[in-house]
Amino acid sequence: MKHKSVGVLTIAIFCISLSSSVYCQNIGLVDVKYAEQVITVGGADADIPGYTSGAIQLALDAIKTRGGGTVKLGPGIYKITGPVRIPDNSSLTGVGKETILQKCDGFKTSFIIDADWGMLKAVVKDVSGFKKGMGIQLFDDQHNQGWDVTTAIITDIKENVIYFDNNTNYDYLASLNGTITNGCSIVEAVGVENVKISGLVVEGNKKTNDYINGCRGGGIYIHKSKNCTVENVMVNEFNGDSFSWQITEKITVKGCEASNGNGLGFHPGTGSDHSIVENCVSHNNKGDGIYLCWRVQNGIFRNNTIYANGDNGISIGHKDTDNIFENNHVYENANQGVLFRNETEENSGHRNTFTNNIIENNGIAKESAGFYIGGETHDITITGNTIRSDGKGKQATAILVGKKSTKIISKDNKITGSKEIVYEK
Repeated sequence: MKHKSVGVLTIAIFCISLSSSVYCQNIGLVDVKYAEQVITVGGADADIPGYTSGAIQLALDAIKTRGGGTVKLGPGIYKITGPVRIPDNSSLTGVGKETILQKCDGFKTSFIIDADWGMLKAVVKDVSGFKKGMGIQLFDDQHNQGWDVTTAIITDIKENVIYFDNNTNYDYLASLNGTITNGCSIVEAVGVENVKISGLVVEGNKKTNDYINGCRGGGIYIHKSKNCTVENVMVNEFNGDSFSWQITEKITVKGCEASNGNGLGFHPGTGSDHSIVENCVSHNNKGDGIYLCWRVQNGIFRNNTIYANGDNGISIGHKDTDNIFENNHVYENANQGVLFRNETEENSGHRNTFTNNIIENNGIAKESAGFYIGGETHDITITGNTIRSDGKGKQATAILVGKKSTKIISKDNKITGSKEIVYEK
């Protein structure tokens, strides 16, 4: 036993120092030691010339073969026909506002025959606007919301048959306006770990594209993934949610901007744990500025600016518990500054804390509150905030507590221009 212990100790400490770096004995003995892969995309001098989603995907597929790396996009406008899919342990980075990912024009057609559950093809009326590698979504009038929609990438087209890479989720019926459109995400991280997306502008071209819901897509879309970072990315004019992440763990979104979209600005949802959203801006979106969907828990939302959105500033609901909101500025949104949605006691968004936020002049569309706490929500702490109204909106009440909500702690808030706290009867 003594001999074995000495052997282990010897291996553990057998390192030498050379030029301020430490090299351990086991490196390079069994596993091949590769240098970090970096592939450039863009102009003629890039490793992969071309300003298309196909060129970007070619680079991402190349780094995937060696376990990850970095794809660098040069300045320019990249035409996006299908979602750019990022593999594990990889980064996709641009040079900021000069790297623009622009969605192609939209196109849609209807089914000739039903697209049944589990199929990998659809027979359609018109294939003229589709091509291989294009992102698509399939739905009908009965299954056109949330997780009911199928998203995929076209793998082939033969006559009037479109083949794709993801089995249909439902029976989509021609008699119920079964439809395929090329509405899709711009950048996707699906089923991956340790991914970074940074330094990009996404132009969604919403005027020509069909809407895609945030459960199935977004300008930036993350699904069933963990340890991912999105930094310094702007999504503008996307016909859907600008940033959406669903069924995730430890997603960090910082320094990003969601603007002029036809959906939600930032949409953490469906069991997303330990999200961080900081130093972000969400404005002029059709829906809420930040929307916590189902089971968004243990998150931190700080130093964000949320204004001029078409619904609420921040919306919290189904099992969205134990989150911290601090140093956010929420103003001039159409409805409530902060809304707790109507849920049962078992499913409400309990134990959320708001500290040092500025909530002002909301209710642009109708009379509202700085905080509206609906449902059977309890254990909400609102402390040290500035809640004010100077007449720019109809934010008539600082804190409006619903009939069934309890244990609402409000202290040390600076409230001006409205009723301080009102309990519904």
